[in-house]
Amino acid sequence: MTTALIHQAASLLLLHPGRDWPQRLHLVTATLSGVSGAGAETEPLSRFCAAVAGVPALELSARYITTFDRSRRRTLHLTYYTDGDTRRRGQSLLNWRELYRTHGWQPPSDELPDFLPLALEFAARCPEPGRRALQDHRAALELLRLALREHRSPYADVLEAVCRTLPGASPADRAAALRLARSGPPTETVGLLPFPARPTSPYVEEASR
Repeated sequence: MTTALIHQAASLLLLHPGRDWPQRLHLVTATLSGVSGAGAETEPLSRFCAAVAGVPALELSARYITTFDRSRRRTLHLTYYTDGDTRRRGQSLLNWRELYRTHGWQPPSDELPDFLPLALEFAARCPEPGRRALQDHRAALELLRLALREHRSPYADVLEAVCRTLPGASPADRAAALRLARSGPPTETVGLLPFPARPTSPYVEEASR
């Protein structure tokens, strides 16, 4: 129950802070405070909520865009970390769509199916296949967590909470996380939007150095 709660809360917190942000934040904060005996597991989420509670929605929106939309190293699209701008990524995205449809979900047409908030909501509602999918993308989640920590973003706490729900210990540093992604994409590119046609994923490039 706590794991599903964490996944659903993280999904809501990682969506862009638009007009409904104050209501979303209040819902998550109130829900977390009402969960008994889960303090250690949900503490990173509570810490994030406290950190952004006084930030105006417009300011947080600008921070969100800078954090996630303007950096390849902090993208919320999971397959980019291991597949980059390659044909292989197209198949990975198709696999996500098929996973959702197999379990009665219709992925939204205006978002790629590997978008982390979408994957987290799926994991909250369909725990077994959803958690397995998150575990399959553990390298991406850990690389994002570490990149957010390096960026000194409060969103790092949201990823911390998510990674704690997965079996096994998290990599201690970027080098260890990169080893999880070493079986990444080939060097061919197919110009997948919105990313320019550049060589593969920066994580895979870094891992090969």
